Amino acid sequence: MKKILYGCLIVFLPLTVFSQTDTLTDKQIREHALGEIQNKFDKKTKSLDSTVSRLDAKLDNLDRAIVSSRSASDKADKLLERVQALEKRQATLEESELNVYQANYQSALVNLVSMDREIKPLLLFDVSRNFFSALTDAGNPMNYPAYQTWFKTFKAYVEEQKSKEAHLLVLSNLMILTGDLSKGAPFAGPLAQSMFQGIGSYVNSLGKNKKELRAESEKMFVLTAKLSQFTYDKNLIDNEWQSITKELDGLQSLYDQTLNKNLNLLNILKPEFQTLFTKEYDANSRVKYVQMLSLKASDLVALRKSIAPKDWKEPIYYQEMDIQSLKLRFGRTTLRVSENMDKYNDLIKKYKFDPDLGAKVTGLETKLGELKDLFDKTFDPVDYINAATRMYKVN
Repeated sequence: MKKILYGCLIVFLPLTVFSQTDTLTDKQIREHALGEIQNKFDKKTKSLDSTVSRLDAKLDNLDRAIVSSRSASDKADKLLERVQALEKRQATLEESELNVYQANYQSALVNLVSMDREIKPLLLFDVSRNFFSALTDAGNPMNYPAYQTWFKTFKAYVEEQKSKEAHLLVLSNLMILTGDLSKGAPFAGPLAQSMFQGIGSYVNSLGKNKKELRAESEKMFVLTAKLSQFTYDKNLIDNEWQSITKELDGLQSLYDQTLNKNLNLLNILKPEFQTLFTKEYDANSRVKYVQMLSLKASDLVALRKSIAPKDWKEPIYYQEMDIQSLKLRFGRTTLRVSENMDKYNDLIKKYKFDPDLGAKVTGLETKLGELKDLFDKTFDPVDYINAATRMYKVN
């Protein structure tokens, strides 16, 4: 196992809003707790290593003394002393091994409980809702000047001619089925294709005496085509977002299982944990609670070793691996979130200078910037993944 350094989005983000008495962020609390564990581990390791070195030197001296001794009685005394030194050395090595497992499990637990506040869907809800609402609005032709007025004449044409032309009947039914463009129906798929055909027929039906309406209809035809492509591009990104959301849902479920299992190991009731940590807004109180959990984790490892000297490591090791796997998975998922935000940014860049869509799309840039900025201040996915791979000290 490896050494701990330290240590979605739309629906999974950390709680970083504190009361005025707060002085530490969640990340700082985690780093503080892990720093204490590391310092205690280093101090004890240094002491144990010093003891082993001293005993090794003593064993070397005893070996030389035994070889050079001519007295059987003296040799016997030296041999007994050597056996005692070996026993002390073995006990020190076992204590060093216990020290590693204690520090690793403490670190695992601190990382685990810290994630409780990182996987909660409490932050960015309003910001994300504003962005995605604006994104949908940008793809709705009814939000563009003149389209709504023109659409009324086009819809009247569809209703008048649907009994004569089959494709217009299909379009009429699709508009009813999808909720009508005027009500913000998604402009994609069969509806979009049918719209193109219907508008084409409408434009061709306009005679020479309707030049202005024909010109306007041709403009709306072009706008309709652009919005269809915009919606298609947007949906490709949205599909990835749905996959991320599903992954985050599964991550939340797995996290709850892992947390419950470890709280049970420590004889801590879930309601108590939620009250004293999850719902606690005072940072200093959370620091003390995490310190208490860390101490309990250390005591649990020592207790397991005393109860089952031969197989005490395995249960602890499995919990540590489960927590590391969870942390890695969370880091990779947040990386997907960041990458998907970049795809939305690329979408905006693609259309922001379009003469028809530009004004609407440019307005999305600020909202996405707010979303991305808040995410970046909270997470560094690459750093999160790297930290997870270095969670434990090698034994």
